[in-house]
Amino acid sequence: MNAPVVQSDLNPNRKVNVWEDPAATPYVRIEGVSKYFDKFVAVDNVSLNIYRGELFCLLGGSGCGKTTLLRMLAGFESPTMGKIFIDGIDMHGIAPYARPVNMMFQSYALFPHMTVEQNVGFGLKMEHRAASEIADRVAAMLKLVKLEQFTKRKPHQLSGGQRQRVALARALIKQPKLLLLDEPLGALDKKLREHTQFELVNLQEQLGVTFVVVTHDQEEAMTLSSRIGVMDHGRIVQIDIPKNIYEFPNNKFVAEFIGSVNLFAGSLVEDESDHVRIACDELERTLLVDHGISVVSNIQVGAQVWAALRPEKIHMTLDQPTTTENWTQGVVQDVAYMGDSSVYLIRIASGKVLRVTRLNVSRHAHPVTWNQNVYLHWDSSSLVVVSA
Repeated sequence: MNAPVVQSDLNPNRKVNVWEDPAATPYVRIEGVSKYFDKFVAVDNVSLNIYRGELFCLLGGSGCGKTTLLRMLAGFESPTMGKIFIDGIDMHGIAPYARPVNMMFQSYALFPHMTVEQNVGFGLKMEHRAASEIADRVAAMLKLVKLEQFTKRKPHQLSGGQRQRVALARALIKQPKLLLLDEPLGALDKKLREHTQFELVNLQEQLGVTFVVVTHDQEEAMTLSSRIGVMDHGRIVQIDIPKNIYEFPNNKFVAEFIGSVNLFAGSLVEDESDHVRIACDELERTLLVDHGISVVSNIQVGAQVWAALRPEKIHMTLDQPTTTENWTQGVVQDVAYMGDSSVYLIRIASGKVLRVTRLNVSRHAHPVTWNQNVYLHWDSSSLVVVSA
């Protein structure tokens, strides 16, 4: 995903992401928004800025509040507290049809008795646009989504990916300033979903429309978005670019929710500017992290912490490492061959099972197999310290 950029005032030769520019004006501004359903708190004091031209993803599990937040942007729900601004205008009291917003639903909600062109042009017809204008704009939109040859077909005569593009064309034809997409690829199979992700990104970049996407699929969010907001129990717990969300989670929940991770519980025994040491009973030795944490967190020496380690960052060998820290020994409990990679579950002496991923770069490599004794070690730069 190519993020929207602006010129840097400090260095005219460097392009910066628009959200890094303190002078940039947010296109969508959510200020202290909460939503209660009786005593249930669906959205809890959320503040968020989204900028023009972004493809922003709200990511979280079922019931975390992401769809409720999307529905408040669309005007289908009203905040219990807080305000929502779109393009500088307070949306309080503004009906859904009067907002510069359109929404694409997870089910696509196509009219089964209408053809593709009738579905796409329905919104313009309801606005009583001239027939010639509707025909021209429908033709242009169907060309954009590569469905020109399917104009007379009905939804049941289309594949899942084609129905998805019809729904997208219908949502975009009214030229909304903001497009909201609720689990837009959830109904597609894995291979088609992967293909459509890139199509959606390219289309968004062509049109320059600001997209807000709700999804529970971490891979989808990482592929699509310029930035991700991770939600948990109605709150946004981290906002960042996909790489930072994965490599530098700011708490235990984000580390566990995004991708696969091994978490080592321990206590912080040393915190210097250039390193941290964590006493970890699960490994029977200390963990060494190559950066301090006190300057960027409220974690103090003696506190319980977790060291997060991604499976692909673990080295697996048959020889014992020569270092005194950042390694352990175990037995291969299970192996899953995934084609491009293999996943190993290694049970160590404490009983903890670690997940290790290795790329299958050679067809003829001698594989590590079940019940084999192995050593696991990792670089001090691969660990991230997180709190609850």
